[in-house]
Amino acid sequence: MHGVLIDLDGVIWESDKVVAGAPQAIDWLNAEGIPYLFVTNTTSRPRRLIAAKLEQLGIAATEQQILTPPIAATQWLLANTDGPTALLVPSAAEEDFADISCITLDDAADVSAIVVGDIGEAWNYSLLNTAFRVLMRTEPPQLIALGMTRYWHAKDGLRLDVAPFIKALEHAADCTAIVLGKPSADFFSIALNQIDCDAANTVMIGDDVRGDVQGAQDAGLKGLLVKTGKFRSRDLQGKVAPDAILESIADLPYWEEK
Repeated sequence: MHGVLIDLDGVIWESDKVVAGAPQAIDWLNAEGIPYLFVTNTTSRPRRLIAAKLEQLGIAATEQQILTPPIAATQWLLANTDGPTALLVPSAAEEDFADISCITLDDAADVSAIVVGDIGEAWNYSLLNTAFRVLMRTEPPQLIALGMTRYWHAKDGLRLDVAPFIKALEHAADCTAIVLGKPSADFFSIALNQIDCDAANTVMIGDDVRGDVQGAQDAGLKGLLVKTGKFRSRDLQGKVAPDAILESIADLPYWEEK
């Protein structure tokens, strides 16, 4: 194991509580000198606040040790677009797009891309239909998905994430979104480059059997599934076979010793 990618929600924390043993597992990685990167599809808060939350939970991390879809999307937009971008992301995440020229969807006359994140209950028929109409223009913008997570575990139970809404737009507008988040191979490639590790010797630790484990395996990494967060026993009955199953990230040092 030469490198580790670590999901946050459901692996390091559950709601606002740290997963037991998570800080100690990160301490172990630091002591062993194993490069690691926190990779998350979270778009509800900017990277700055994610680093602050880790600090509050007893895990010291710089912003550069965290890769989020907005950061990856900003890199892509700067390299591939000239016109303005319409953002459908939580307001808190907008600061990570500070280097991009952004407009509202209603003003999207010459928009070059529509970026969609998890905006939760802000979705309604009118907003979804407006995005659909813009994508149906003669010269449509590029649809960009900040990850393709299907659902997540909130305090009140499971909630839909961004993927169902991206799928609806792709189907209606007959287009294909560029995914800049898990399970995109491009996203994993960005993460590997950041820690200077090759896929074959890197593991991804997550609670999502598809977005984390299968996404990592498809990109050439090993996928480790933890039984915390949104893990359900039925996750082990599907076609995806994790390379290892851990009770929690606290078991990582013991798995490595085997």
